Amino acid sequence: MSNSILIMDGEAIMRALRRIAHEILEHNPDPDRFSLIGIPSRGVELARRLAELIVAIEGKKPQLGAIDISMHRDDLSIRNTLTSVRETRLPLHLEQLTIVLVDDVLYTGRTCRAAMDAISSFGRPARIQLAVLLDRGHRELPIRPDYVGKNLPTAQEERVKVRLQNVDLEPDSVRVERP
Repeated sequence: MSNSILIMDGEAIMRALRRIAHEILEHNPDPDRFSLIGIPSRGVELARRLAELIVAIEGKKPQLGAIDISMHRDDLSIRNTLTSVRETRLPLHLEQLTIVLVDDVLYTGRTCRAAMDAISSFGRPARIQLAVLLDRGHRELPIRPDYVGKNLPTAQEERVKVRLQNVDLEPDSVRVERP
């Protein structure tokens, strides 16, 4: 990719996450009744950051977790390599909880569908909500996020690159790479 455009810097990412944290609390006022579940790898880091913000706002930390989707993907037969399996960490009793799935970019909706399939193999949460840093459109499945940091219309051939310090060892940023 030859042309990279900065869309969000670290400060803009933090502002978006602060807004998402407030919105989550508006719809789920008790952090004991919901869990932030990140989709590896950047979704896990974003969930951790959201939990810290919720503690700062509400004084209580929601449960944190991660859901591995590697074996629930619908593109396993067409991928050149299999994605590595990651640890799944979910609350013991899902039935009484709202699960807030957290991911960096919502694109086709297939990753979110795989995450919901993976969660359903562990139990049936009261509700599942979706929080994403970026919604770039181009949905292939009828999935809509509940919480969005930024809507970012893109062309299909463009790539969105999210970089987070704790995951990528690079400064926080969101870039669009154009061919």
